[in-house]
Amino acid sequence: MKKEQQQPKQKQHRKGQQVGKEKQMEKVQHLKNGQQVNKDQQVNKDQHKKTGQHVSKDLHKNTGQQVSKGHYKKKGQQSNKDQQAAKLELNQTFPLTIKRLGINGEGVGYFKRQVVFVPGALPGEEIVAEATKVHPKFAEAKIKKIRKQSEHRIKPLCPVYDQCGGCQLQHLGYDQQLNEKRDIVIQALERHTKLRIDELEIRPTIGMENPWGYRNKSQFQVGEKDGKVLAGLYGLNSHNLINIEQCAVQHPATTKATEVVKGILQDLKIPIYNEKKHKGLVRTIVARTGVQTGELQIVLITTKKELPKKDLIIEEIQKRLPEVNSIVQNVNGEKTSVIFGSETATLEGSDFIQETLGDLQFELSARTFFQLNPEQTVKLYNEAKSAAMLTGKEKLVDAYCGVGTIGLWMADKAGEVRGMDVIPESIEDAKKNASKHEVNHANFYMGKAEELLPKWLKDGWRPDVIVVDPPRTGCDDAFLQTVLKIKPKTFVYVSCNPSTLAKDIMTLGSQYKVEYIQPVDMFPHTSQIESVTRLVLK
Repeated sequence: MKKEQQQPKQKQHRKGQQVGKEKQMEKVQHLKNGQQVNKDQQVNKDQHKKTGQHVSKDLHKNTGQQVSKGHYKKKGQQSNKDQQAAKLELNQTFPLTIKRLGINGEGVGYFKRQVVFVPGALPGEEIVAEATKVHPKFAEAKIKKIRKQSEHRIKPLCPVYDQCGGCQLQHLGYDQQLNEKRDIVIQALERHTKLRIDELEIRPTIGMENPWGYRNKSQFQVGEKDGKVLAGLYGLNSHNLINIEQCAVQHPATTKATEVVKGILQDLKIPIYNEKKHKGLVRTIVARTGVQTGELQIVLITTKKELPKKDLIIEEIQKRLPEVNSIVQNVNGEKTSVIFGSETATLEGSDFIQETLGDLQFELSARTFFQLNPEQTVKLYNEAKSAAMLTGKEKLVDAYCGVGTIGLWMADKAGEVRGMDVIPESIEDAKKNASKHEVNHANFYMGKAEELLPKWLKDGWRPDVIVVDPPRTGCDDAFLQTVLKIKPKTFVYVSCNPSTLAKDIMTLGSQYKVEYIQPVDMFPHTSQIESVTRLVLK
């Protein structure tokens, strides 16, 4: 568990949606029939850790690499002159066959050798498309008519699915979502590595039995329209607030809590923040539940510390939501898209709620990062543990350790665990978690792995296994170069971004081989995909 970093609203409220320049720019690099792009781009690796949330890692892990638009080239591509002649025009309608899903969940097709991205279109569909944006190397379009519909197309469960943009794949049957997400991993490997894909073991995606109501935390922006208080997410590619009364992927407890608090703000006439005017008080309602413990936390994010009718607000929350264990206020008065401010105060109850993963228990304060889908987190961590193939004697390093979750998860099968992170608060929490669970052979250090590992090696301590769970930007290059010098026998890579995973695999490829890749669906109905890769020293 890593300390939650602040993300812009529109990014952080996409429920696992991959946003930012990576999403827009990677479009030009999708493959056709196994086609390779000419050049890989260097990933921006300046962010230390995923957000949850993770953006949050859904929220967690939303910053991505910037990939050049200029490297899409199709085999047999026309000359520049011919290509310009065939270029689509804005609002032009044209027939299109969808070949695959893109990294954002959009359909990918080709019109006169030009790649076209169509949100809502599915592989195998034949459509009439209308160009909505025309770029030098690709075009974007919308569906005008579906001539041949995919057998996997279904009706989205969410009534505002087409508006909010939080999910990208609700119109695709869940079993097929799992197949397509595995294919997204394959596409990334084809684009960014020289591996023989047909010789790799890329396992079927591990999904959920019930892929709904899995998100344990919501962060809904608050607004007001015609005297009515709204709470929801910003619309797709916009700052229009979509009022969401029911969210199919949110845990019912968080949905109920948000609706109740919204009603209290309405009844008590509490001033609501107006982003355009930068006036008002309450800007965000955050609700988080302990799925295993049933505990509930409410966070009101306000522009000022002074909260009118504070006692009455607390009283009404306790009356209408008796299950609440923690009521917190966070102050963020900046004119910014960042969600949380630096000042946090508990208004009533505990400073935190409890949640468990397997045999481990964690205390979640308002700003603590925690995986958004606990059920799948257990599966993900078990896969990582399995990939480490521990016998009880190994020296294990948990790089990018955050609050020590993965290291502690594996500790019962390791001889010694050492973790490191650059965030001091995370290391303090990791130490507390180790002490709380009486894991005496796990130690956590503040610092960078590329600096600590050589020091330990000089002292005669060499890890047998290194486990990483880096942000969307992937591993720091300095860290990867250190791994190549330290040479642990096993390297386990927990990834939230297939593109940076593939690039990092390429960097390690001189000394490590991929034994297998196990995709895990942490965010059903979104385009995001996690995976666990086992690499071994050649």
